[in-house]
Amino acid sequence: MVKTPLTIAKKSLVFVQHFSSQILRNLKKGIQMTEATRNSYDMILKGGTVVLPGLTTKTDIGIVNGKIEAIGNLSGAEAQETIECSGLHVLPGLIDTQVHFREPGADHKEVLETGMKAAAMGGITTIFEMPNTNPLTTTPEAMADKLARASKNPWVNYAFYLGGTAQNAANLGEWENLEGVCGIKIFMGASTGDLLSATDEEVGAVLENGKRVVAVHAEDEMMMNENKKTILGDSHDVKLHPVWRSAESCLSATKRLVRLARQHNRRVHVLHITTAEEMEFLAKNKDIASVEVLANHLTLHAPDCYETLGSKAQQNPPIREKHHQDALWKAIANGTVDILASDHAPHTLEEKSKEYPASPSGTPGVQTLVPVMLNHVHQGRLTLERLVDLMCHGPQRIHRIIGKGRIARGYDADFTIVDLSKKQIISNDQQLSRAGWTPFDGMEVTGWPVITIIDGKIVAQDGELKGPKAGKMVRFEENRG
Repeated sequence: MVKTPLTIAKKSLVFVQHFSSQILRNLKKGIQMTEATRNSYDMILKGGTVVLPGLTTKTDIGIVNGKIEAIGNLSGAEAQETIECSGLHVLPGLIDTQVHFREPGADHKEVLETGMKAAAMGGITTIFEMPNTNPLTTTPEAMADKLARASKNPWVNYAFYLGGTAQNAANLGEWENLEGVCGIKIFMGASTGDLLSATDEEVGAVLENGKRVVAVHAEDEMMMNENKKTILGDSHDVKLHPVWRSAESCLSATKRLVRLARQHNRRVHVLHITTAEEMEFLAKNKDIASVEVLANHLTLHAPDCYETLGSKAQQNPPIREKHHQDALWKAIANGTVDILASDHAPHTLEEKSKEYPASPSGTPGVQTLVPVMLNHVHQGRLTLERLVDLMCHGPQRIHRIIGKGRIARGYDADFTIVDLSKKQIISNDQQLSRAGWTPFDGMEVTGWPVITIIDGKIVAQDGELKGPKAGKMVRFEENRG
């Protein structure tokens, strides 16, 4: 693991880059004045260390009707419920912008209810779910079906990606504005059937229709197919996974994507970057492309993970060697990375035990994302403020989310409350995912989510789910281009 010194990280990041000085002055003024706004609240979060935009300070938060009403000294106010947060850090509700909850079509691995339960237990308040279900989420009917399913047991807030393909490209300009759509998703590699858009013509067809951000799985399908013949061959060695799905195939796809994005003047969001070369390239193209990294790629590295975990470490794009991991941490420190996510992609242990490469790629992660990253905060690899930037401000900015992503008056009362000093061992037994396992089983971490609040209601506390199920469909700004 690379240990980026905290002082270097603080100097290399400008945490308030997305807020004007006037907004910050107004926010601080609001903190000073809100104690006089009213005498009674639905809930008060008392005495926690609160991570505000551009300011981390010990203060109180008053909540009314599911919204943040006051930030400041509320010692004279009453509340129906007061949560003592002394010694804890209060974060905006953390957002996981890449999960696969498998419903419909692969319910034996996961369903929306179990995936959202795992998210809530892990301190995640909002999820964006991917379109590679069965049927694929590529039509208004499929989107409506997913929204209806999610609304039955909404443990967390939710939105869904609409799959972009050559087949539905002509309709995307209209369909991208459907309720509950967080963006368009393209698979340049690692998918099958109608959801695979491997060629420049297929990718271009999607990019030329619509304005919403397009999130892309960038691996070069043609290069990987050739590598499978010449490199993998008849081998069953999982350590070849990052060789077959090579760094060169990722760089090729990412370069092609950025070229096409400029040609069509369309913002793209490049998912789960794994290579040093891609980060160097994307750092020079931030005007058109935003960047995501995953906790697994920041925490595990080859060849060690394949030797200890076997196919449990198998995912696409692959976990790579240490020098690539070091480059990901450098990109977090210098501001190249915009979003951190889990890419929660569960399979059963029986499926993962198949002989490689028949074993499916993907690992669970939505419940362990926050503990694993808080441990990195504890070890000095990034600050807590930078973690909030990657899991709140970044998602809000790139996807134009309404009312979420920061603690400010008028915003939704979604909070992730964490204990930075709590030591805990991650275990399979804790996992609420239907898959029932984690690649981090047995890992001791320092830092743990202790309370998850959504819409001003406690949904998880001290290792137990609470009621009610308070999640809602996420809303997005009208002007999304």
